[in-house]
Amino acid sequence: MPRVKRGLSGLSLVVGVNKPAGVSSHDVVNRCRSIFGERRVGHTGTLDPMATGVLPICVGPATRLGAYLTGHDKRYRVSIAFGAGTDTDDAAGTVVRTGEVPDRVLDPEFAAAFVASLVGRRKQMPPAYSAIKVNGRKSYEAARAGNIIDLAPRDIEVYDARLLGVHEGDGEELPSWDVSFEVSKGTYIRSLARDAGVALGCPAHVAALERTELGLLTLEECVSLETLADLKDRAALDPVRLLGVRFSYAQGDLAKKVANGAQLPAAELPLFERRRTTSAIEMCACTAGVRESCEPPRDGELVAVLTDNKLVALYAYDEGRARFETRCVFQTGVSRGRDI
Repeated sequence: MPRVKRGLSGLSLVVGVNKPAGVSSHDVVNRCRSIFGERRVGHTGTLDPMATGVLPICVGPATRLGAYLTGHDKRYRVSIAFGAGTDTDDAAGTVVRTGEVPDRVLDPEFAAAFVASLVGRRKQMPPAYSAIKVNGRKSYEAARAGNIIDLAPRDIEVYDARLLGVHEGDGEELPSWDVSFEVSKGTYIRSLARDAGVALGCPAHVAALERTELGLLTLEECVSLETLADLKDRAALDPVRLLGVRFSYAQGDLAKKVANGAQLPAAELPLFERRRTTSAIEMCACTAGVRESCEPPRDGELVAVLTDNKLVALYAYDEGRARFETRCVFQTGVSRGRDI
C-alpha cells in the first residue's frame, strides 16, 4: 500500500474515537493522520493501551483546542480482578503477588457498600507505570529499567462509584467486580483497583477498562477507526458543545475584528446558550435550541465566537476592563459538524 502523504488537508475539526484495546493513544493519532491526510492531529486525553472507549481527536488547526478540552471529569466502566496484583496494576502487566480472596468480596451487599464508600476526596498514589515525569523522565521508563520511583500522592476526587456486578470466577477467571466510576482529572483507575485490594486484604488489578465519558463527550458519539475511515469529516462533532461554553455570533465588521484578534467591549458580544436538555440529539440540533443568555459574563469566562456556523475564536472576559480578550483565533474556522 502506498504511503499516504500527510500535509495540510484544509480540515479543522474534532472527532470522537472509540479506541480499541491493544493500541496506544498515539497509535490512534497516527491512524487519524493517515485517514485525514493531515499531520496536525492530537488527542486530548491519554488512554492506556489495554483500555477502550472515548478518545477525543483534534485535526488541523483545531489541535489548538486541545488546551481547552483537557482537564475534564471522566466516567469509566472497569472490571477489578481480585487475587492477583501486577507490576502495572492492570492485566497488561506481570503478576507479582497473589493472595486468597476473602469471602466478603463476593457478597454483593458488602461489595456495593464498599464501592459507594470510595466517593469523596483523597490523596492517591499514582501507579509506578505512568506517564508522570520524575526528574524529566517518565515514570514508566524508570520502572521498566528497574529503578525505584519516588512519586508524590495526588489530590483526586471520586464523584460517583457504583457496583454493576459481582463475578465469583472459576478455575481460569479471577473473582471480579464490575464498577462505574466518575472521577476528577488525574485520577488513576488502576490505583483505585490496587488500593481496593489493599483495603480488602488481597491483591487486585484492573482486568478491563472502558472510558464512557470525557467531559461532555460520550461513548455513543464516538466511532471506530474503521467507521472514521469511511466517514472522515462527516464524523465531525460540535466543538462548542464539547467545550461547554456560551457563545456569540460575529458578522461583517465584527467578524473582521474577531479575525484580527481585536479586544472587544462586552456590549459587542451578546452571549447565547443552548436550552437545557438531556437529549444529545437535541443538543446538536441547530439553532432552534439556542436562546440569548440572561446572565452577564463572569470574570475569566471563556466564550466561543461563531461566524458562518464555524468556531472562529475563543475569548475570555476581563471583568476589570469590561471587555473580551482574545485567547485563540482560527482563521479558517473549526467545523461544527454536518448536523449543525
